[in-house]
Amino acid sequence: MEKEQKFDEFANRLSKVQKHIGKWARKQEITCYRVYDDDMPDFPFAIDQYEDIAHVSEYARPHGLEPDEHAAWLGGSLKVMSEVMEIHQDRIYLKYRQRQPGLRQYDRFARVGAEYVVRENGLRFIINPGDYLDTGLFLDHRNTRMMVREAAKDKRVLNLFAYTGSFSVYAAAGGASETLTVDMSNTYLQWADRNLALNGFDGPQHRMLQTDALEWLRDRPKEKWDIIILDPPTFSNSKRMNGTLDVQRDHVWLLDMTLKCLAPGGTLYFSTNFRNFKMDAEAVSVSKIRDISSLTVPNDFRNKKIHHTFLLSK
Repeated sequence: MEKEQKFDEFANRLSKVQKHIGKWARKQEITCYRVYDDDMPDFPFAIDQYEDIAHVSEYARPHGLEPDEHAAWLGGSLKVMSEVMEIHQDRIYLKYRQRQPGLRQYDRFARVGAEYVVRENGLRFIINPGDYLDTGLFLDHRNTRMMVREAAKDKRVLNLFAYTGSFSVYAAAGGASETLTVDMSNTYLQWADRNLALNGFDGPQHRMLQTDALEWLRDRPKEKWDIIILDPPTFSNSKRMNGTLDVQRDHVWLLDMTLKCLAPGGTLYFSTNFRNFKMDAEAVSVSKIRDISSLTVPNDFRNKKIHHTFLLSK
């Protein structure tokens, strides 16, 4: 009876936030948004709705359940999500997320799934909720993408650590004269190229570069860019990198090297998902640093520390 009561409480909470966030999203013409984020201690999930599918992360916790008990609890939780959100369980993708830094943050906990095309602010993006750690479209950067779109007219835009290129798509939609999308992963670059083509931006002015962004910056490229998006991982020790990247430890060096690629009068958008990040503003060689995190975290993310975003002007 106690278990049933807890599932009822979860259903009531999920129904409440689904109605509230869903109403806001419809007014904003947003079809991909966060529904629930660890609202109840007994149901530690982050639930994101991407139109008619759901991407769910279970946060690790010392729940004390045996494996069969945990599986039964998950089954009951998924049943509640399916009923409340009116999404078939075949379209709910579940991941297991550790609350720890580094590359072992995630363990794969989902069946292999298909690709879907979803919409955001009149643009289309390919997502894959089952095969990778994330879907291919980070919803918490929705506001920042719009900022880049609004500023991109006739600008040269550099997208570093670009992942699947969503910032490049927004820049192209805003009328950027040129974009360069840089990532170490050929898989993600191909994905970015497909996202651009899906929206009709497949000309030679939209270039892809597969390389280690850190090594590329060390080589001091001669090109200058009007807008740069810098969204590095919190930590990386990829075999294809020389050394490691720690965003807190290395951010001054990383920003100084990136600023050398920025044209006079240009702007750099720097973002990190490291919750405890502290900007060493005095050590960065730039005239102005503005913390715009409060403007970039969307309303559907009730945790306002989901990321930190800074605007650097040269």
